[in-house]
Amino acid sequence: MPTLFDSLQLGAIHIPNRIIMAPMTRGRATKDHIPTPIMVEYYRQRASAGLIISEGTGISQEGLGWAYAPGIWNKQQVEAWKPIVKAVHEEGGKIICQLWHMGRTVHPSFYPSPISSSSTVAPKYAHTYDGKQPYTKARELPINEIPRLLNDYAMAAKNALEAGFDGVQIHAANGYLIDQFLRDNCNLRNDEYGGSIENRLRLLIEITQTVCNAVGSDRTSVRLSPNELIQGVHDSNPEPLFTAAAEALSKEKINFLEVREPRPGENNFVMSDLTDDDFYPAIAPAMRKHFSGNFIINGSYNGKSAQDVMLHDQADGVAFGRPFISNPDLVHKIKAGIPFTPDDAKTWFTQGEKGYTDY
Repeated sequence: MPTLFDSLQLGAIHIPNRIIMAPMTRGRATKDHIPTPIMVEYYRQRASAGLIISEGTGISQEGLGWAYAPGIWNKQQVEAWKPIVKAVHEEGGKIICQLWHMGRTVHPSFYPSPISSSSTVAPKYAHTYDGKQPYTKARELPINEIPRLLNDYAMAAKNALEAGFDGVQIHAANGYLIDQFLRDNCNLRNDEYGGSIENRLRLLIEITQTVCNAVGSDRTSVRLSPNELIQGVHDSNPEPLFTAAAEALSKEKINFLEVREPRPGENNFVMSDLTDDDFYPAIAPAMRKHFSGNFIINGSYNGKSAQDVMLHDQADGVAFGRPFISNPDLVHKIKAGIPFTPDDAKTWFTQGEKGYTDY
């Protein structure tokens, strides 16, 4: 049985261990969404991860509504990513770019006309340059604009490889655009992109096929969050939806599927609407049966619980998020049984070195 410390072939990407650094927004880019030099050191420090999945990276101005988050839709952004990717490679690491479209969680201060599966409003508040602001109603994405959206994904994926990334990940989780199409409390459409599971999966599959055609299925992965009520997005019957998603993505022969599921008693994603008394049964085990490729699980694991995942063959690797914030040497600490250094939540999204590169 493989362990966390065995190598793994993820399509075209060979990784030296199965400890994945999950994508985490950190807000250290410029207001124009251009990566900054401080990000070089941050990613370099964490290059001992088997694979780094970059923070969510906007595919277009329309799709990015987070203050100081990076993008990858223009030449200046591509050039600014190059030294970051180079630094990871110089340390012997691998890194892929997470392609992000936030859908209805884009505030109009970033883009005047946010889109979603249906004309709905996200709950709570957007993280803007002027502080927390209430969301506004998104417009329903018309079918005639979907080719334009697909082109944005294709161009972002090509830009990522031009910047030197080893591959890309399609962010289809956490209540963002693709997740807004997947789940029935947010997708209220009555056309071929709404209603049945097959229809609600359509955009995810079209985006996946588009990105695979642009950069290769062996360099394309997808992230899903099946059982999480997050940013107001959930589904009335998630297991058949997400097992169907796993089966459809398996046919596309993507290099891996990452599944994010919070677990009771763990430190869960900051934007989740779940409490420990409001957890759905895990869907990842059923999804694994429907997906023939590499299966990565993400659920606020610690070193022991992650090693138990491998021992019981529940996944081919484990993705860690927050532990990598304050433990750039996380792989070493897990292997040596060293306790994790706690992180400082006040510095998650601030600018500067504190809580970023000073651990």
